[in-house]
Amino acid sequence: MELKRLLICGTAALALAGMAQAEPVKVGMITTLSGGGAGLGVDTRDGFLLALKNAGDAGKEVELVIEDDQQKPDVAVQIADKMIQSEQVDVLTGIVWSNLAMAVVPAAVAQDKFYLSTNAAPSQLAGVGCNPKYFSVSYQNDNLHEAAGAHATDAGIGKVFIMAPNYPAGQDSLAGFKRYYKGEVVSEVYTQVGQTDYAGEIAQIRNSDADAVFFFLPGGMGIAFMKQYAESGVGKPVIGPAFSFSQDILPAVGDAALGVKNTAQWAKDLDNPANKAFVETFQAEYGRLPSLYAAQAYDTANLLLSAIAKADVGDADAFRAALAEADFPSVRGKFSFGPNQHPIQDYYVREVVKEGDVLTNKIIGPAMTDHGDAYAEQCSM
Repeated sequence: MELKRLLICGTAALALAGMAQAEPVKVGMITTLSGGGAGLGVDTRDGFLLALKNAGDAGKEVELVIEDDQQKPDVAVQIADKMIQSEQVDVLTGIVWSNLAMAVVPAAVAQDKFYLSTNAAPSQLAGVGCNPKYFSVSYQNDNLHEAAGAHATDAGIGKVFIMAPNYPAGQDSLAGFKRYYKGEVVSEVYTQVGQTDYAGEIAQIRNSDADAVFFFLPGGMGIAFMKQYAESGVGKPVIGPAFSFSQDILPAVGDAALGVKNTAQWAKDLDNPANKAFVETFQAEYGRLPSLYAAQAYDTANLLLSAIAKADVGDADAFRAALAEADFPSVRGKFSFGPNQHPIQDYYVREVVKEGDVLTNKIIGPAMTDHGDAYAEQCSM
């Protein structure tokens, strides 16, 4: 098996004046660059790289090694072992999928490596499994689904059919939705990871008395479901987290996504200087609009750069403290870490719209403000 590998290295041999880091921090990015989930990993990679580029000389203080996990836990573990033992990275990042994160993160932090999550944030790592060297820069897995549950309640939806893949993020998603949804869940269905045929589930939806459908199906799974659902003519409105209507998959879903409400902590139309600069430079660099995955990776890189400017990664306590300050201009605007090193941030309801010929999302209102997560009190740090 040949692992795809990309090495991006700053040319500076010595630290820049004023920088706390004596030599470049070596970062290992493990992400999905092939298969049905490749779009998520590509945007993760591109968002992170853009932040380093936009940082100018400061970005050269990071030496980045990128490898493709092929969306396979065993491959991710092999890559992590190699990055830690052979590449001797200081920090790991980039994993999209929660089952891969659960295979990699506990072992990585046990070997005294920092892990900064650009996406996957399973509940097991937010509560009793929290660790001083693990930061989630994205969210906690339940969060976007909690916001969807709150929105469904506020919208007066009485009965909902809920569905997600059977893996940690899927389980967290439905738990999160139910935590804030006050109506009746008429059916709770778990699908296979990577499933592409949803005829059986759509038949169940058709035969249910649900007023709406909530689903979490990231990447190619969501594309397949939405296309088949639109063709079925069932017609019950759908609600989802941003993952199911992310910028990277909307072109493939097509007009079937128009009007769908989804929840996120970021959107391209958030009105703050950091976000405006991010969206503009991402489009200029890559010729497409950024997705949530790109935005989260961009913030992760800028968080890392903010810590590098204040502390040496070799001084674990000082570096952790610098990360915990979250002293960087987030594309989300307000951003801070809770006691379990997961974000406290605002969540929004977005609607899929068409701007010219381009499908995208626009914010239509708030869903939750200064929201943390349900597991922080279980964290003993």
